[in-house]
Amino acid sequence: MPESCLDKLTFPELDFARPAADQIFDAVKVAILRMDLEPGCLISEAELGARCGASRTPVREAFTRLREEGLVVTRPSRGNFVSKLSPDRMKAAQFIREALELANVRWLCTVGLSDEIRMQLRQNLSAQARVVQVREEIGGRRAFQALDDRFHALLAQGTGFERAETLLVREKAALDRLRVLALNEEMHMTHLFSAHQAIFDAISARDSAAAEELMAAHLREVLTMLSNLVTAHRDYFE
Repeated sequence: MPESCLDKLTFPELDFARPAADQIFDAVKVAILRMDLEPGCLISEAELGARCGASRTPVREAFTRLREEGLVVTRPSRGNFVSKLSPDRMKAAQFIREALELANVRWLCTVGLSDEIRMQLRQNLSAQARVVQVREEIGGRRAFQALDDRFHALLAQGTGFERAETLLVREKAALDRLRVLALNEEMHMTHLFSAHQAIFDAISARDSAAAEELMAAHLREVLTMLSNLVTAHRDYFE
């Protein structure tokens, strides 16, 4: 039996004012998407409950939700494992994400950016530039990914359609672990920042054709790296 990989992590104490299952689910999901819990590693329900100070019921509920999101797989008589990366699932998620993001860009070029969203996007891009300049290791990559997520979320929020961001976050989750691997590539952060700036400029100019072309090229880049990442991290993939 493989050893549990939970010894690599420190989980926060449970807040008894909130449902325990929600907190356990959130903590494990974040750890998986950040690649702190690597694809294929064993997650022991009993150990997780002991570390979190939770009973079996909320732990099992959290694992059910993790399985539903495709982040954990259960193998009979062996246990729960972090799911491996699926190129097919990533391609499907990319297809849906691109359709959503291009619709957001098209709408923003039609109606224009509000002053509030424009200001927040500028602040976000300034923060991205600072992270790229500092180039810290793990902390810098995580900070940049959070700013990357925020940039795309702001574009979705700018449409004024509440579900635009919700749907985007759901589909993007299938790509998040691949994005973590891609950020390890030399100069990738710099390239992403330049793409974000160009997309913002095109939207600000209300040039829909340019904005859509830039966004499509930007979103497809991670998949162009897929074969190289599979080769470099073969154990992480199905």
